[in-house]
Amino acid sequence: MTDLEKLQVEMTEWRRHLHANPEFGFEERATSAFVAAKLREFGLDDIAEGIGGTGVVGTLRRGSGNRAIALRADMDALRINEQGEKDYKSRNAGVMHACGHDGHTAMLLGAAKMLAADSGFDGTVRFIFQPAEEWGKGALSMMADGLCERYPFDEIYGIHNMPGLPVGHFETRPEAIMSAEDNFEIVLRGVGGHAAQPHWGNEVLVAACALVTNLQTIVSRRVAPADIAVVSVTELITDGTRNALPGTARILGDARSFRSEISETIEKQMRIITEGTALAYNVEASVHYTREFVPLLNDPTLTDQALEVASDLYGSSNVNVASKPMTGSEDFAQFLTKVPGCFVFLGNGKDSAPLHNPNYDFNDEGLLHGANFHAAIARKRLPVA
Repeated sequence: MTDLEKLQVEMTEWRRHLHANPEFGFEERATSAFVAAKLREFGLDDIAEGIGGTGVVGTLRRGSGNRAIALRADMDALRINEQGEKDYKSRNAGVMHACGHDGHTAMLLGAAKMLAADSGFDGTVRFIFQPAEEWGKGALSMMADGLCERYPFDEIYGIHNMPGLPVGHFETRPEAIMSAEDNFEIVLRGVGGHAAQPHWGNEVLVAACALVTNLQTIVSRRVAPADIAVVSVTELITDGTRNALPGTARILGDARSFRSEISETIEKQMRIITEGTALAYNVEASVHYTREFVPLLNDPTLTDQALEVASDLYGSSNVNVASKPMTGSEDFAQFLTKVPGCFVFLGNGKDSAPLHNPNYDFNDEGLLHGANFHAAIARKRLPVA
């Protein structure tokens, strides 16, 4: 068995261990301990734990170069009940790795082992294992804890698996590749009452239904057709019951965009529409609007470098420059507000279940592809003279 074949076996074991023991954001204590123990085993120069709560940063130095790059993986799982009967199914009820962060962590551990054993680079590599990506707080927490000052780096790279893309295939694009995500909660308040006597109260359910429909006009009538925007209502919750009309209704959802001006337009129009709808139905309304994720903007030059590395590894026919950005969001974007970098997608297989699905599983055949990319980009960007 070759060294790479042995590494594939090891990474599969690590990945399945992590999959069976998922932890939600900022609760990744066992995961972080596992990661730190492996980095010590590989002989890294420094391992820092508890960065931003449960984050881990490993540092590997070789040669005399004064430049540093960062490679990042996310560690957190989702509050989803896993389906299926695999041997390594989640042992933590109500929590599962439904987005492949177990695979991302295993790939980066594999790259750390590869680079520690046979460096081939001149400078410093930071291995960043981030908590709480799913709710957009982990990167900010690590940065607030002094990540960039205590463990400085000049550029950063990250990988996410992509269901539907064949294993061994690679995709990215320069500039905008993933969207911002805003969250909103609208509360309507009226006077509930008996279902048989709606005229005695001032119930909110009809107003809420009208508002959900009216919100659809933001993208269709207030955002230019050339701009990408999404407004999705995801929950409508009332305090009513079968024979009682509600007096309170909560409307929750999110909005996606790629430019701050579009985000501002969405919020402005949402407030106008909510106020007008509330007035029409004689109820009170409030809007709570927050910005959770920023757009993910790849550096064009470093994207070209990543594409070149991927073509060397996988063959140019398996490397794709995405024609359009996607409206999913990713916490990695916060790091790109500090340094340039590139975020890429690796295939998880055409038959993969979707991300955030209770039947999803990371495809172990992709582990070595990801580890090889991490190691190769480090060697490309920190060349030995």
